[in-house]
Amino acid sequence: MHSDKRLELLDATFFEPPSVYLCVHNQSNNLENLKLNLMKRKSLILVLLSVLSLATYAQEKIKDVRTAPNLYFLRADQVASSLDLLPTPPQPGSILWMYDEAQYQWGKMQRDTPRGDQAAADARVGGDGVPNAFSDAFGVRISKEETPEIYKLVLNMREDAGDLATRQAKKHYMRIRPFAYYHEMTCNPEQQEELSTNGSYPSGHTAIGWATALVLAEVNTNRQNEILQRGYQMGQSRVICGYHFQSDINAARLVSSAVVARLHANKNFMKQLEKAKKEFNQLEKAGKVMKSEKYAN
Repeated sequence: MHSDKRLELLDATFFEPPSVYLCVHNQSNNLENLKLNLMKRKSLILVLLSVLSLATYAQEKIKDVRTAPNLYFLRADQVASSLDLLPTPPQPGSILWMYDEAQYQWGKMQRDTPRGDQAAADARVGGDGVPNAFSDAFGVRISKEETPEIYKLVLNMREDAGDLATRQAKKHYMRIRPFAYYHEMTCNPEQQEELSTNGSYPSGHTAIGWATALVLAEVNTNRQNEILQRGYQMGQSRVICGYHFQSDINAARLVSSAVVARLHANKNFMKQLEKAKKEFNQLEKAGKVMKSEKYAN
């Protein structure tokens, strides 16, 4: 009897279903499953954040007609490469560098003159700066109120010239600007800090001025001399101010001419150009455009 009782006790201890152990085991599995779910969710969140970051980065990187249609007609990939078009900027000690240095000194001598005042004003190409700069040369005030189509044309092409036409060479060479190289002030320090980290070669302001001059000279052929001279002056103003070397200016005139040629193959630009010409013809017929003293048809 005693022997049988001992066996029953052994059976109860060792051979009954271990419910306590099963419970602990199940809790452990639940914890593992919870961890896996949390890891999966974390991974999903990271993937979503990565996708959003890439989308934001791509949006920030695109800077052309797709993101600023009021300042561009073209996409970045539609413009001739300034890096391919231009030679390397002059190196210190070279003959061309010596010319850059001579022109820098010439520019400094102009600063305390009326020409220096004009150079300081020419630095302001934002907002209505470009229309204002060309109004006298064009023979009629270029404004949103008086010449809306011509005004729109001038503003809308600004960064095709100032940014897209110069972008690749600027980023590649990152040439130091003369005021930073010589540790001197410019004639207009408003943008000095901002532009101290921006490449000097080629000049974006010059590209804007020369491209605008080429297009406006097509609209008002009677005053092409005055208009082109004004565009040329805007480039030289950058030398006078100390923002650019002369070789930056010369390079900018080349790439801006190239972008104007490309603009003439753009449907939206040509539509706006035709609107501007039609508006100008109406102004001319109404006797609102100053005649040129230098050139006549």
